[in-house]
Amino acid sequence: MATQYDLCLVTAGDRATADRLTAGLLRERLAACVTALPGASSAYLWKGRVEKAEEILLLVKTRRALRGGVTDFVKRNHPYEVPEIIFAAIDAGSRPYLDWLGENTAPKKIKSAPKRK
Repeated sequence: MATQYDLCLVTAGDRATADRLTAGLLRERLAACVTALPGASSAYLWKGRVEKAEEILLLVKTRRALRGGVTDFVKRNHPYEVPEIIFAAIDAGSRPYLDWLGENTAPKKIKSAPKRK
């Protein structure tokens, strides 16, 4: 049974980019959770050459209705010329988790935690 939720895959080339994307997606409530998996080893074709890179894979849990917002945010805030933004539908999941996901992806913004001195 299909749900109204998606998993979006985004790669980042460094921790600072991964952290900036994560913070912004959460602050804008475009995602309820972003899991960062460091140590992804990518090999890909780029401008006619095989390239290799160590990356951080971000697993972005979001609503299907927010695909456009997630895509726009990543494009605006990612240093890659062509960032990876791949959506996969969440067909099923724990009802309490999916309810939580829905409650935490909404149009209103949340405030960032105050910075410590």
